[in-house]
Amino acid sequence: MSSRVIAARKLIAADEVMEWPRITIDDDGLIVVIESGEPNGGTTTIAPAFFDVHVHGAAGHDAMEGSREALERIGEFLAMRGVGHFLATTVTAPVDATLRALEGIGSAIEAAPRECSAARPVGIHLEGPFISRAKCGVHPTAAIQQPSVELFERFQEAARGHIKLITVAPEIDGAAELVRHAGSKGVRVSLGHSNATAAEARTGIAAGAISATHTFNAMRHLDHREPGIAGVVLDDEDLYAELICDGIHVAPEFVRLWWKAKGPERAILVTDGISATGMGDGEYLLGGLGVTVTGGRCLLTSNLAAGKETLAGSVLTMDQAVANLQTFAGAELAAAARAASRNPARMLGMAEFGEIAVGQPATFNIFAAEGQLQRTLLCGREVGESG
Repeated sequence: MSSRVIAARKLIAADEVMEWPRITIDDDGLIVVIESGEPNGGTTTIAPAFFDVHVHGAAGHDAMEGSREALERIGEFLAMRGVGHFLATTVTAPVDATLRALEGIGSAIEAAPRECSAARPVGIHLEGPFISRAKCGVHPTAAIQQPSVELFERFQEAARGHIKLITVAPEIDGAAELVRHAGSKGVRVSLGHSNATAAEARTGIAAGAISATHTFNAMRHLDHREPGIAGVVLDDEDLYAELICDGIHVAPEFVRLWWKAKGPERAILVTDGISATGMGDGEYLLGGLGVTVTGGRCLLTSNLAAGKETLAGSVLTMDQAVANLQTFAGAELAAAARAASRNPARMLGMAEFGEIAVGQPATFNIFAAEGQLQRTLLCGREVGESG
């Protein structure tokens, strides 16, 4: 294979938009030249591949399986939807089960092929068990733990250092100590699954939390006299904030409120996707939890018999999340694409995974003029058609 050139109408770089870009890719799939060429009549836009920092599974597989095969199948599907990198996300489970899953995920991350045949797992998002019982969502209350530096270290040892992000409810005793400790080890902390008051949320931020987990979902509701954690998330200019932009988890009015508050710099699109993603309606697992998927809604099966609908993740894909943000909030493609690539990468201190730069792998998305994902390249190789 010889070097080749890909030209487009625009290139969404980290902090600018280049007109009429020409990207030269060498035999190893690396970018060797990025230059602005002459107008060529092209209509496409190039942007970094997506980085999903909150995804539990896809294509019939769950990260808690803790196997190389599961992570590979998940990565293959995600790549078809424009994702280049992701954090394998856990769900609250008994300690022994969590340790086994983390050990397996850690091994799978280290065994991930470097030829970019699929989206790469580059770390773990530990969602639970250090969360609020009052806002646990589908997480089983029996397995929820008090925030503990000792237990966190056991988890990180099992994962061989691959935990990069952890969700913590800041109001629980011991949370501030855990947030400080995790931060000192280079692990990012996200506030979530929390019934925190505004003051308790601010305490978590002061301890070092830098993001919020699926804003509005599994959070104390907004109140004009007690804004709670959600109000603080919207108000704090430095805090990153995830959002599941599927039109099911968050109403479009609140998507717009989140976008106005967090804007193009701190907004992070996530999918919270589960094993049912890409599979259609039916019965699936989220960790060890049964989930019934009907019409795109993922509901905890055990609660349905009692007539209670509890959302259990999503079947959202990142390309659809980017499209929805443009539709719901009027976001420009460049800003929506950065919310799914540059922003999560910067939040994690992995900026290289959200950029297109000389010397980096040619891992990027190509969008049609209308703004929908058209093609994806991983290390210069095109994956299957997206859509």
